[in-house]
Amino acid sequence: MRKNLAAPEQATPWIYNPWLDLIIGCGAWSAPLLLISYLSVASSARTWSVVFYVLAFFFNYPHYMATLYRAYRRAEDFQKYRVFTVHITALMVLTLVLSHSWLKILPWIFTIYLTWSPWHYSGQNYGLFMMFARRAGADPDKTTRRMLYSAFIASYLILFLGFHTGPSSDPLFLSLGIPVVIGRWEQGILCVTFVAVSTAGLSRLARGTSWRKLIPSLTLFSSQFLWFLLPSAISLVQGWDVPQSRYSSGVLAVMHSAQYLWITSYYARREGESEKTSRGWRPFAYFAILVVGGIALFVPGPWLASRAFHHDFTASFLIFTALVNIHHFILDGAIWKLRDGRIASLLLNSREKIADAANQAGGGLADIGRWLVGDSRPAHALRLSLASLLLLWGTVDQARYYLALRGDDLRDLERAERLNAFDSTLQMRLARRAAEEGQPQQAEAAWRRAIQANPADPAARQALLQFLIDRDRYDDAFALTEASLRLAPNDTNLLIDRGLLELRNGKNDLARADWERALEIDPSQMNAHLYLASELDKEGKAQTAAAHYNAFLQSIAQRSAEERPPADRVIAIVLRMADCQARSAQPVLAVKSYRLAETLAAQTHQAKLESMASVNEAQLQVKMGGLARALPLYQRALQLDEFAGDVPAEASDWMAYGKLLENSGFSPRVAYACLVKAENLLRATGKDSPSVLVETRVSLEKKLGSEAASIRRDPGAAAEEALALRR
Repeated sequence: MRKNLAAPEQATPWIYNPWLDLIIGCGAWSAPLLLISYLSVASSARTWSVVFYVLAFFFNYPHYMATLYRAYRRAEDFQKYRVFTVHITALMVLTLVLSHSWLKILPWIFTIYLTWSPWHYSGQNYGLFMMFARRAGADPDKTTRRMLYSAFIASYLILFLGFHTGPSSDPLFLSLGIPVVIGRWEQGILCVTFVAVSTAGLSRLARGTSWRKLIPSLTLFSSQFLWFLLPSAISLVQGWDVPQSRYSSGVLAVMHSAQYLWITSYYARREGESEKTSRGWRPFAYFAILVVGGIALFVPGPWLASRAFHHDFTASFLIFTALVNIHHFILDGAIWKLRDGRIASLLLNSREKIADAANQAGGGLADIGRWLVGDSRPAHALRLSLASLLLLWGTVDQARYYLALRGDDLRDLERAERLNAFDSTLQMRLARRAAEEGQPQQAEAAWRRAIQANPADPAARQALLQFLIDRDRYDDAFALTEASLRLAPNDTNLLIDRGLLELRNGKNDLARADWERALEIDPSQMNAHLYLASELDKEGKAQTAAAHYNAFLQSIAQRSAEERPPADRVIAIVLRMADCQARSAQPVLAVKSYRLAETLAAQTHQAKLESMASVNEAQLQVKMGGLARALPLYQRALQLDEFAGDVPAEASDWMAYGKLLENSGFSPRVAYACLVKAENLLRATGKDSPSVLVETRVSLEKKLGSEAASIRRDPGAAAEEALALRR
C-alpha cells in the first residue's frame, strides 16, 4: 500500500466508523497497550506469555491466513502473483525441510524474520497512512510522498541499529555487531532526520486538505513513532536494552495483526459486494476461515515434525514461525499496492474500472480446490470435519503451552510431556523441577530426552553433565562428553569439560591436549587459558603459565561487568600471574602485575588481597635492590592487616618485616619490636611461633641486652617507629 492514485471522491475518510478505525486501524490504543506491556510483562512474564499465545490464536495466526486468502482465493490473483504463490512458496517449503535437517540455519532465518518484522509493520503503517490521506482528499506530490516515506524509513532504521549494535544476547539472533559508538551516533542523526522530514512532509500534506481530515493519518503517524522511535530513543538515552523478539511477538504483533485484519476484512467485504455473488459478504464465515487456516499454518507442522519424525518441538515451532512470517512478508509486499487498480478502487473508493479477467487455473490441484470449496454435501462434510479437527488441535496446543510453562508444578509438566515429549525446552523444565523435588532418576531421564530431541543444543547436555558431576558419577560424565564429542567434535565447551575429567583421572597430558585444541578452535575460550595456566604452573613452567594467565585476564577485560568473574577471583589470578612472572625472571612485568592487583583490590575494598599483593611486591623489590620501595609496601600491608582484622596475616607480615629490617641494617630495637608483635599476635591465636622467628628474636635479644626486656613488655613505641622508617 505504498503507491497512490488520484484522490477519491468520497468525502469521509473512515473505513468502518471513526472509533474502530482510530483505535484499531490507526493504532490509537498503542500508548496504553505499550505502557501496560512494558510495566507488567517483566513482573508477570508467564501470565503474559499465555495471554499472548491465546491472542495469537485469534489475531496473529488469522492475519497470516488473510494474506493467503487474498492471494489464493481468486484464480486471477493466483495467476497474477504466480511467482509468489507458487515459486516462492515452493522455496519456503524446501527451506522448511532443510532447516529441520540442518538446525544451524535456524539462527539465520530467525534473524531475517526478527529484522524484517518491524520493516513489514512500517510498510503497513505507511500504506494505511497514505490511504487515509487520499480518502481525506489530499493529493501529495512526489516530493511530499518521499519526505513522508523517508520518515517511516528513518524510524525503522533507528530500530534496526538498536537491534544490530553490539553483540547479541539472544543465541537465535545474529547481530551485525555494529560498534556501540557508531550505532548511537547514527541513531542520533536518524532521529534528527525523522523530525525534519516529518515536519516538512506533514506541513506540505496539510496544504491540500485540513488538519482535521488528516486525524486518521496523524494517528497512524503517532503510532509509528510510539512503536519504533520512542522505545529506541529511550534506549539511546537511558541505556535500556529492547529485545528483538519484543517487536515480533507480544503486544506489537497483536496490534499489527488486528490492524491487518481490520483492513483486509474491509477489502474482502468490498470485493464480495463488487462480485455480487449469491452468498454475499459473510463476516462470520470469513473470520472462521482465517482462524482455522491460521491454526493450519502454525499448529500441525511442529506437532507432526516432533511426533512423527522426532524433531525438537520448540525448534520446529521457531522454524515454522520464521518461515511463515517471511513468506507472509514477501507475499504481502506483492499483493497490497495502491497502484493496483482493483485494490485502489476498493480501498480508495475511486471510480476506476475493476478488471475482472480471471484466468481459470487448470490442472488437477485446481479441480480439487474447486470441489473442496463447492456446495456438494461431501465437500461440506469434509470442510466441517477438517475445521473441527484443527480447532480441537489448536485447543490442545493452547493447553499444552499453558501446562509446559508451569515450571513450578511437576504434575502439569508431566501432563504436557504426555501430550508431546519431543520438546527440549519442556524436558529441561521437567528435569529441573524433578531434581528440585528429589526425583533424580526422573530428572536424569528428562535431561537425556532433551538431548535426544535437540542434540545441537548444549544447554541440556551441560545441565546433565553438572548433574552427574555433582553426584560423583565421573565415569558417566566422561562417557557423556565422549558421546557428545562424536556428534560435535569442535565443541569447545565439551573439550574443556573432558579435559577437567581427564585431569581428575590423572591424565594430565590428555587434559592439556583438549584445552589446547579448544583454544585452536576458539582463542577466546578464557577458561581453557585458566586451566592450562594452573596446570603449567604446577609443573613449574612459570613463563608459559604466565602467558595463559595474561590471556585469561585480557579476555575478561573485553567482557561486560556482568560477565566478569568476582573481583576477588580476578585479583587472585593476577597475583598468580605475577608470581609466575617473578619466578620466570620477568621482574618488571611481575611488579606491574602486583601493582595491578593492589589497584583492583583497593578499588573493590579487598583489604586482605591488597595486603598480600603489597607484601609480594615488597619481597620482589628487595630482591631487585629496591629497599626504599619495599619499606612503604610492608607498612601499607601491616595497616591493611590491622584494618581487616586478619591476625594470622598480620603476624606473618610483622615477622617478615622484622627480618627485613634486621637484614637491611636498621636498628635492632625496631626489628626486635616487629618480631615481638608477631609473637604476641600468634600467641593470641593459640599458635606457636615458628623456629625461624624464635631464632631471630633470640639473636636480637643478645644484641639489645637489657633493653630487650622493656621492648618485650611494650613493643608499641618501637613498632610505630618501624612503621615510619624510610631509607
